[in-house]
Amino acid sequence: MVIGIFGESCTGKSSIAEELRKTLGARIVTGKDYLKLSKSEAEAERLFSEQLVAALTGAEHIIYVLTEQELLKFLPEGCFRVRVTAGLERIKERFAARMKGNLPAPVAAMLEKKHGMFDPVSCDISIDSDTVPIEEAVERICKALKA
Repeated sequence: MVIGIFGESCTGKSSIAEELRKTLGARIVTGKDYLKLSKSEAEAERLFSEQLVAALTGAEHIIYVLTEQELLKFLPEGCFRVRVTAGLERIKERFAARMKGNLPAPVAAMLEKKHGMFDPVSCDISIDSDTVPIEEAVERICKALKA
């Protein structure tokens, strides 16, 4: 099984992925971690794509967490897609916490510019982390996987 979890920075993707990992016994791959597969970027992309396709029907479960739209290309047909969202103010709060309470104006402007960029991307389930606790998000995802 392959679960693609995508959304903007600081929406809760990694927290949801970690809880899903515990529940499903899955391996988590984040962003461009796949580049560790080979010194050649093209070869790493090919190997990663092959791993994802093999996981669709194999015993391994992979959770792919991504924040960059360009990486959506790796999600194979038939994978389970989870979009994670949050309000802009919550994203800014979480990002500021990562930066020890300081959110520089250029970073805030970048977050504002990118806010909502995944809204038009199709998904099997959408989770708003402002209103859905992690445990409930995992429950919803697992229930949808069984359906």
